[in-house]
Amino acid sequence: MSETLLDLQGLTCPLPVLKTNKALRGLPPGARLTVLATDPAATRDFPAYCQETGHELVSATEADGIYRFELRKRAEPA
Repeated sequence: MSETLLDLQGLTCPLPVLKTNKALRGLPPGARLTVLATDPAATRDFPAYCQETGHELVSATEADGIYRFELRKRAEPA
């Protein structure tokens, strides 16, 4: 599987989710995307985004003010 890192540290809402959405559009179904963010709002935004779009939020962690989100792009509709 493909894995991509998207470093969005320093950006504030709504940019992390918007840039993540753009990055996911360019990835194949099932690809993994790791997003690094520093905006505390991202802890609410990414779960809501995944629930709305059908992408999977594999994990969400925080260390030293850096939020790490692991997402898997949804399979394309049949």
